[in-house]
Amino acid sequence: MRHQKAGRKLNRTASHRKAMFANMAASLIEHEQIVTTLPKAKEIRPIVEKLVTLGKRGDLHARRQAISQIRDVAVVSKLFDAIATRYANRNGGYLRIMKAGFRHGDNAALAVIEFVDRDASAKGAKDLARKEAEEQAEAA
Repeated sequence: MRHQKAGRKLNRTASHRKAMFANMAASLIEHEQIVTTLPKAKEIRPIVEKLVTLGKRGDLHARRQAISQIRDVAVVSKLFDAIATRYANRNGGYLRIMKAGFRHGDNAALAVIEFVDRDASAKGAKDLARKEAEEQAEAA
């Protein structure tokens, strides 16, 4: 019996799940919108919302807790500087999950998870900057 056992296993080991959620949280904070399967989106929402709450606290201990969870200092600085200030007056409900049809390969239910008042220019900004840098390097 599975009494008092919350959360989906997602057909992964505990260490794989932990690493996957850390990577997904970092991507979601960096791009402010990601497309994933519906069960993964439902599992990542409480994790990221707790991270935003840590960002709103803003002290050193909260920053270290966030770094220990998502393992990317640059993403944590964006979380604490940009995202936490954006949601300073909001009491929870920072993310929205929208169903996005089904994947062609295996018919898995897809979902878009995004921040409620997201910055639309953040999506793909890192990729654009890297592409521009490569073009400048080739031109030189």
